[in-house]
Amino acid sequence: MMQSVDNGSVVAESLAKVPPPADAVVQLQGVSIDNLTEQEVIDKIASGINLGSGGCVVTVNLDHMRRCHYDPSYLELVKEAELVVADGMPLVWATRLQNTPLPERVAGSSLSLSLAHRLAEDGRTLFLLGGNDGVAEEAGRELSKRFAGLKIVGSYCPPFGFENDRNELDQITRVLKSAQPDVVYVALGSPKQERLIQMLRHELPQTWWLGVGISLSFVTGDVSRAPEWVQRLGLEWGYRLIQEPTRLWRRYLVEGLPFFARMMATSLRRRWRIFN
Repeated sequence: MMQSVDNGSVVAESLAKVPPPADAVVQLQGVSIDNLTEQEVIDKIASGINLGSGGCVVTVNLDHMRRCHYDPSYLELVKEAELVVADGMPLVWATRLQNTPLPERVAGSSLSLSLAHRLAEDGRTLFLLGGNDGVAEEAGRELSKRFAGLKIVGSYCPPFGFENDRNELDQITRVLKSAQPDVVYVALGSPKQERLIQMLRHELPQTWWLGVGISLSFVTGDVSRAPEWVQRLGLEWGYRLIQEPTRLWRRYLVEGLPFFARMMATSLRRRWRIFN
C-alpha cells in the first residue's frame, strides 16, 4: 500500500513539472500573433498546399503594428490572414516583457528563402510579383540556382499606380490565374502588398500568399541585408536606415521609436497585471 502511495506521489510530482502548453496565439497591442517558429510556419504552408487550401501570411514588424494601431481597416486585413508572425525583434522583446514570449523572430526575408527551399524539395511552384523593374525576374533566376528543383512559373512587375488602374489589376489577375502557382511572393511594400493580396486571393483560393517587401532585392544582391550578428541584436533597422536614410528616417526615428517605447511600456503594465 505504501508503495502505491509513493508511486502516486511521484506521478503527481512529475505532472506538476510539465509546463502548461503555450497559447496558440500571443496578443500584442491588439494584434494576434501566431506562436510559431519559422519551421512551423513552413510546415503549415506545405500542409495547406497538400490539402489544396490556400492562405495568406503576414509578417508584422514594428511599422505594421503601428499601422494596425491607427488604421482599423489595416488591422482587419491582418486579422483575415491565416498566419501572422513577428518580423522584428522589438515584437519578440515586447512579448517576453509581458511574459507571453514568442519562440523567435520570423522575418519575411528569411522565410522567403527557407520556404523556397521547401517548395523545391516538394516540387511546388512559385510566382514572384512586384519589386523594381527586372528584380522579380532576376530573383527567380537566383532562387532557381540556389534551390534545385524549384519551379518558378512566372514573374511580373506592375507599373507605378497599378492599384488605381482597373485594366492593370485585371492583367495581374490573368497572369496569376494562367500560372496557377502554389505560392506567390508579393514584393510591393506595406500596406500595398497586403491590400493587393486581399483583392486577389479569392481568385486563387488554393494559393498561399506571402508579402515579402524588399526581400527580392536581398535575393538579387541589389540591396544588402544586415549581417547575422546585427539581426540577432535587433539592430537591422539601423543598418537599413544607413542604406536608405532619406526614405526611412521618418518611419524609424519619428514614428517607430516612440511607438516602440509605448509598446514596451504597455507590455510591462500587462506583466504587472498578470503577476498581481
